[in-house]
Amino acid sequence: MNTLDVVIVGAGPAGLAAAIAATKAGLTYQVIEKGALVNSLLHYPTEMVFFTTPELMEIGGLPFVSPNDKPSRMEALRYYRRATDTYDLSIAFDQKVEEIAPEGDTFVVRARHARGHESAWRGRTIVLASGAYDFPNLMGVAGEDLPHVSHYYTAPHPFYRKQVVIVGGKNSAAEAALDLYRAGAHVTIVHRRAALGDSIKYWVKPDIENRIKEGSVAARFDTHVVEITRTHVVVEQDGARSELPADGVFLLTGYISDNRLLREAGVEIDPETCGPRHNPETYETNVKGIYVIGAMVAGKASGKIFIENGRFHGALVIREIAEQING
Repeated sequence: MNTLDVVIVGAGPAGLAAAIAATKAGLTYQVIEKGALVNSLLHYPTEMVFFTTPELMEIGGLPFVSPNDKPSRMEALRYYRRATDTYDLSIAFDQKVEEIAPEGDTFVVRARHARGHESAWRGRTIVLASGAYDFPNLMGVAGEDLPHVSHYYTAPHPFYRKQVVIVGGKNSAAEAALDLYRAGAHVTIVHRRAALGDSIKYWVKPDIENRIKEGSVAARFDTHVVEITRTHVVVEQDGARSELPADGVFLLTGYISDNRLLREAGVEIDPETCGPRHNPETYETNVKGIYVIGAMVAGKASGKIFIENGRFHGALVIREIAEQING
């Protein structure tokens, strides 16, 4: 194996920004992606419109041109494909990284393709940009893996005149409930706390609260899920159980970055944040040569890292790496 300057794990906006920066800096690199380009965006609702403006999603100095004030999911996918082609980025798709092994003053990254064959790359440095949206917080209840249950909200139309249960009380749950209600679904929110979260977007919170108050959206607070069946969600409140009819169930309980690779490579994980210990100025972890960018930085607080701020991590890290390699 040739020794690359950088191996980048993850082809989301942060990983792509790092690859572009590496290209501009003249560093040798390889991006490894377990799925498709910007794989996390594939989990976003199909009809989603970003609240942010196009220029705040730009990477590599490439303009994001849109006729709309706020771009759609499809426009974002098209933009990141164009950025990848413009800089002719080297990306290995459908490669799930299974190990990052230190070998001397380098690292060997071993991955398995979706079709089964194995590949390996050697790098002087590693940049982890695998995000958090691919790893939902599992509830651990029976029926969580049933086909009508999802940790990702998709689209409202298939649930017209159907019963839908949404588990969660933060922004994703509120937005999905409103979207489904306005598409003609019968929606019930189940939340383990006494009220919806304070972090819900300021223009969404009064909307969902008013829909609950008027009865357009049902809500069960201080309630937790016991079991999911093919026809119902079994919930418990104050020791009493009841069944909610459900044609569809969305478990919108948040996401977390997968730290297994980091742990196995010797990176320390903060027990409070569940995120990797790192230098906040350089994003280098306690293992010299391993960096984290994007949502990987924040652990269970991944909701604090968006495309708007995570896109800058890559250039900063690559600048640090280039200085070290070039002396």
